This record gives sequence, structure tokens and C-alpha cells, in this order.
Amino acid sequence: MIIGYARTSTTDQTHGLAAQQTTLSDYGCERVFSEQVSAKSTARPELANVLDYIRDGDVLVVTKPDRLARSTADLLDIVRGIEAKNASLVILSMGGQVLDTSNPTSKMMLTMLAAVAEFERDLMLERQREGIAQAKSAGKYQGRPPMADEQRDAILTMLDNGTSPTETARKLGISRATVYRIEAVHKRRCEGSGLQKH
Repeated sequence: MIIGYARTSTTDQTHGLAAQQTTLSDYGCERVFSEQVSAKSTARPELANVLDYIRDGDVLVVTKPDRLARSTADLLDIVRGIEAKNASLVILSMGGQVLDTSNPTSKMMLTMLAAVAEFERDLMLERQREGIAQAKSAGKYQGRPPMADEQRDAILTMLDNGTSPTETARKLGISRATVYRIEAVHKRRCEGSGLQKH
């Protein structure tokens, strides 16, 4: 089955969403999942739905990579999840090229993207360490900010609905350790108050 996913950032971009839906239908998508939400949002329910919906042999189609993923690393994680289901991804405009993960050339492109993403992550971590060291020496380092309630709620909701910690982490673009930590804190609070776990 050929399945489409369309997304725009805000609710006033209806024409952009309609254009994506038309393009996906013209490509042959039998079903199109659509939503209007920022890529930076921790909760993209229709993306989660389409990733749950795809089955062995299905093809997920998007118009551009930024409609699907927040970053290169996020894109690669999503592709790994799709391939784990023995499905494939088609991006209709990947820098002017169509990327189809079922063919060797596209797989090579993804390998190159993975290498670039790893390099970018290493650079980011190095800059982060340098910034923390400078902030500490200036007495300004406050540590990691608390997690937003929206993300915590999304984690607990997904766990409540039977999503595994690994899948929850993948869909929200966070580490499994974060999911386990939030779940453990929630359990302790519930046990302390005599409530059910979730």
C-alpha cells in the first residue's frame, strides 16, 4: 500500500497542506495522513499514527524531508523504524531528486547523511561542552532546564496507550533513558499518593 504524510507548521497554511495532499494523491497514495503542527512540537499525532499504520511492503511518501523530520538525525531514525517494518520511504523532493529507500543509490545517500549528522552532532557536543565550561568558570551555569510539561505528558500518554519505551523515545526524538526516568518519577509520585501508576 502507498501511504502519504502531509504536514504544515501552522493552521493558517491550509493551501500548503492542500498542495501536499494533491501531490501525494497524484503520486498514487491510497491514504494520506495530514496534520498542521510545528515540526519542533513533541506531539505529532498523525506522524505517530502513520508510523504505526505502515506494514510489511508498504511505501510511505512525503513531498519533502522537512515535512517528515526535524533534523537529519530524526529523519534517519524514522527511516530505521520504517525499514524495521520491511517498508520503505519515498521523498519526492530531496534536493531536486526523488529518494526511495528501496534502492541502493538512495541507501548510499542516507549513509552519507548519517555520516554528516554524526559529524554535526559531534561538533554540537563539543561546542556545548565548551559553553558549559565557560559558563561554569563565570559562575553562570544552571544545569539542564526542566522538561516541558507538554513533553512529559506526551511520554506518559504514549506509555499509557501501550507504546514501548523504545518506540516512545523514537517517536518523540528523545533518549530511552529520558523515557525511563520520566516513567520512574511518575511511578514514585503515584505510589506516594496511593494512585495507580498511570
